[in-house]
Amino acid sequence: MTAETSTRTPSIAPVGGNLPEFTVSELSRAVKRVIEGNFERVRVRGEVSGFKRAASGHLYLALKDEEAVLDAVCWRAMAARLALAPEDGLEVIATGRLTTYPGRSKYQLVIEQLELAGEGALLKLLEERRRKLAAEGLFDAERKQALPFLPEVIGVVTSPTGAVIRDILHRLADRFPRPVLVWPVLVQGEGAAEQIAAAIAGFNALEPGGPVPRPDLLIVARGGGSLEDLWAFNEEVVVRAAAASAIPLISAVGHETDTTLIDFAADYRAPTPTAAAERAVPVRSELLAATLDHGRRLAAAAARLLGERRAEVAGLARGLPEPRRLLEDKTQRLDERAERLRGALRHFAATRRTELARTGAALPHPRRQLDLSRERLGAQGDRLRGLRRRIGERPAEALARLDAARRLGRCRRQILADPRDRLEALGRVLESVSYRKVLARGYAVVRGPAGLIARAAAVTPGLALDIEFADGHVAATASSGPAAKRPARAKAPKKTGRDDPQGSLL
Repeated sequence: MTAETSTRTPSIAPVGGNLPEFTVSELSRAVKRVIEGNFERVRVRGEVSGFKRAASGHLYLALKDEEAVLDAVCWRAMAARLALAPEDGLEVIATGRLTTYPGRSKYQLVIEQLELAGEGALLKLLEERRRKLAAEGLFDAERKQALPFLPEVIGVVTSPTGAVIRDILHRLADRFPRPVLVWPVLVQGEGAAEQIAAAIAGFNALEPGGPVPRPDLLIVARGGGSLEDLWAFNEEVVVRAAAASAIPLISAVGHETDTTLIDFAADYRAPTPTAAAERAVPVRSELLAATLDHGRRLAAAAARLLGERRAEVAGLARGLPEPRRLLEDKTQRLDERAERLRGALRHFAATRRTELARTGAALPHPRRQLDLSRERLGAQGDRLRGLRRRIGERPAEALARLDAARRLGRCRRQILADPRDRLEALGRVLESVSYRKVLARGYAVVRGPAGLIARAAAVTPGLALDIEFADGHVAATASSGPAAKRPARAKAPKKTGRDDPQGSLL
């Protein structure tokens, strides 16, 4: 080796000289192909953590166990079809495909199906949901409605192809046939909870008296099954729909030992669908027998009551006088009082008319009194005006005249007041004895061409009459003369003392 060669700097070979060179995007796409090709369909078990629902409807969460965390996403179209709503702390089995997200250099699971991991997780979720809904008051006894004794129409929410609907219809036909409306729904699987809730809300939305009759009672029914099979009736949407139902609702889900959350929200829980039909209607034959028995008892009681009342009325009738004799005596007394009343009225009117004439003759005419008072007032006024002109001449005399004027004013007021009071008093007396007061009590004044007619003998056939009532005049023509006077009715001798068995009613 020469000195020249020994002093040269050795050349350094490029790092990874034989490795292919990738851009970041190329490498990310290569990793994506490898992962999606090897993990196209996977099932992953883990605990849900960090769950959130984006405004777009996509679901984002993480699945974790004791050693690792896997990000997961469920797109909006798939999220609407999930049979289970994710919650933090819930152990689930997610089915989907593994993919990468180059924007953040991470891989994630795209969820297509989601189910609970084992019955223990289901029971834990069920208990947590039960406590949550109970805290909201959906299971309170005060919210429950009374079931109708005999509903006109019954609505049934169940599968149309199962044995449940046949059992319900058969039991209703045996006990008391009623019209039944069936709302067919899925009772398990994907979309079952939404259909059940929609059926309950749909029955409640029917208008009374519409083309489709509104049920008076609802039955939500399903046969027995495992906890997973009955899970649709534990969904929150179903429980809330049952609690919000304005129509009384019977829950008949599963067998007697099966319990779902709709049982707590329903107005009545039946152990089986058949028991629900038995609770919905009474037995028609028993009602008929009870009705007939009540009818017989009612008829017997009515007959017994009528017999007792008839005997009581007959006993009371024996102690009463004859009604006709009571009426005859009181009728005669009434005629006497009416005759006396007419005579007293005529006497009263004549007396008042005489008093009015005497009082009117003694009184000066009101216009004359007003003229005299007006003359006195004018004289006093002249004196007062003269006094005012002389006030400035001599103060002492002016004051004396002024005092005299004051006395004159008082005298003038007194002179005017006394005749006015007397005039008003006489006017009231005149009004009280006026014949118009008598007309207001139902009487009338008859006038002919010659003036007032006071006797029937003055009326001739064809005579033109003017009849004055309290509220106006009526023209009339006499059709005949005075009628012959009816003979006076003979008065029966009045019975008094102990010989009169009728007594007195007045």
